[in-house]
Amino acid sequence: MFKFVKGYMETIDGVATYPMISLLIFFVFFVVLFWWVFTASKDYIKEVSELPIEKENQQNLEL
Repeated sequence: MFKFVKGYMETIDGVATYPMISLLIFFVFFVVLFWWVFTASKDYIKEVSELPIEKENQQNLEL
C-alpha cells in the first residue's frame, strides 16, 4: 500500500510544498494560541473556568 502511495506522490509536480504548507499552518496555529493564552484577560479565563461549576450548581438548586 505504501509503495503505491509513494509512487503516486512522486508523479505529482510540486508535491514537496504540501508538507511545508502543513508545517507552516501548524506553526502559525500554535503561535497564535500561545499569544492568545498570554494576552487573554484574567477575568475572562476565571469566568470560563468556572462555567462547569456554575452549571452544576444551577442544576442542584433546581432540584
